[in-house]
Amino acid sequence: MSTAAAKASPARILVVEDERDIAALVAYHLTKEGYRVRTAEGGAEALEAVAAERPDLLVLDLMLPGFSGYDVLQEIRRSAELADVPVVVLTARRDEADRVKGLELGADDYVTKPFSPRELVLRVGAVLRRTQSPAVTGTSRLLRGGPVTVDLSAMTAYLNDEPLDLTPTEYRLLTTLLERRGRVQTRQQLLETAWDIHARIETRTVDMHVQRLRAKLGDAGAWIETVRGFGYRFRARDEGE
Repeated sequence: MSTAAAKASPARILVVEDERDIAALVAYHLTKEGYRVRTAEGGAEALEAVAAERPDLLVLDLMLPGFSGYDVLQEIRRSAELADVPVVVLTARRDEADRVKGLELGADDYVTKPFSPRELVLRVGAVLRRTQSPAVTGTSRLLRGGPVTVDLSAMTAYLNDEPLDLTPTEYRLLTTLLERRGRVQTRQQLLETAWDIHARIETRTVDMHVQRLRAKLGDAGAWIETVRGFGYRFRARDEGE
């Protein structure tokens, strides 16, 4: 029995896809894995479904009639109630510009068509594991770096004691860098830890999420240093510490 099937409350997944045969294929494989699956054929219908019942994850096509997948993703990331819902993009758009745009808008993973249903199921599981990790029991565990603090028990991040509005992937990326503060992390290492992806895929994924994280940190984004030719690290210390 799968991990998802063994849970008392299976993860709720909304599949947003206007091609009914593809939607049925995706829904079949996810349901077989034990997830609770709903489908929506358009962007407006997807937003209505999300508002009616918050999903644990979206599988989102970009090429939707009328209200596009990009629009859906943007609306979700703008919503205080839905901003942390993970999104796996599933699309025929294979160009780097489309991938970058999806990641810039906050997609947690990007799968292109034609696709392997089994790979999609594995990627969905990987995203859910990252975003639904159980809180640490007992005393709060804090990671600190300059003005940034991560509370591992509450799975929250703060900048100068003010809560940060991070997507699940941005939170995991920040946590990984803070846990390994002062040590250079290659893009592949970050993919394996923050994304739970061990296959060799485009490292541009990491670059775009670091860029988004730095933007949310404002001036404190400078604490995440680029080590040219290698990757990234969270600065070891500051003169004022």
